[in-house]
Amino acid sequence: MNVAPKYRRVLLKISGEALMGDQQFGIDWKTVHRIAEEVEAVRKLDVEVCLVIGAGNIFRGAAAAKEGMERAGADYMGMLATVINALAMQHALEDRGVPSRVMSAIPMQSVCEPYIRRRGIRHLERGRVVIFAAGTGNPYFTTDTAAALRAAEMGCDALLKGTQVDGVYTADPRLDPNAKRYDSLSYLEVLAKDLKVMDAAAITLARDSDIPILVLNIHKPGAFASVVTGGGHSTLIWSGAETAIISGGKNVRTGP
Repeated sequence: MNVAPKYRRVLLKISGEALMGDQQFGIDWKTVHRIAEEVEAVRKLDVEVCLVIGAGNIFRGAAAAKEGMERAGADYMGMLATVINALAMQHALEDRGVPSRVMSAIPMQSVCEPYIRRRGIRHLERGRVVIFAAGTGNPYFTTDTAAALRAAEMGCDALLKGTQVDGVYTADPRLDPNAKRYDSLSYLEVLAKDLKVMDAAAITLARDSDIPILVLNIHKPGAFASVVTGGGHSTLIWSGAETAIISGGKNVRTGP
């Protein structure tokens, strides 16, 4: 029996590293196609989906800046790398018969569409997956901030952050077996605890736009669709959260 989706329109933010698979650099096509399969499953629920993909598998502007490169130039290089990842994901989606469009904040008409808010909304209404590339088009802003911005502009019901683990923890659960998972958090708690889920600008923008953030494990098959339908394991970040630290057993959530 099909479960009705909890959200009508969502934005999924994934890191560039998520596309590497077991590699140390670049794009693992098997992983890209698997993530495309997750997106396809959500589209089949009649949920409108847009994506923002980072560039850490190719180039990290902040890291280059630390090595002495001028920050704005380094960030522009990172933005261009996100276009490469977006085109790779578009190929994987359309290979599965899922129509998609890449929209870049830096115009490059020979490669993809320029970002126009109304056009992006129209693509979503017509059932196309929209992949937003080149961040905000400005240096000094991360793709997390771009994801929060596009989620607000597109009128998304939720922003989903695909990570390596199934939520937000008190420490990295892959390194600390005693790390506890938060079932829910408020935006202010994320900032006050410096939990590094997304950068402060992204959290603040989501808070001001009242867009709930759900942090999930993008590498777990079916997790994206499960969270969209109100199930699965994830951490909810929202304005009215009453924090519950889950150390085991059944999760209790009071979110929207």
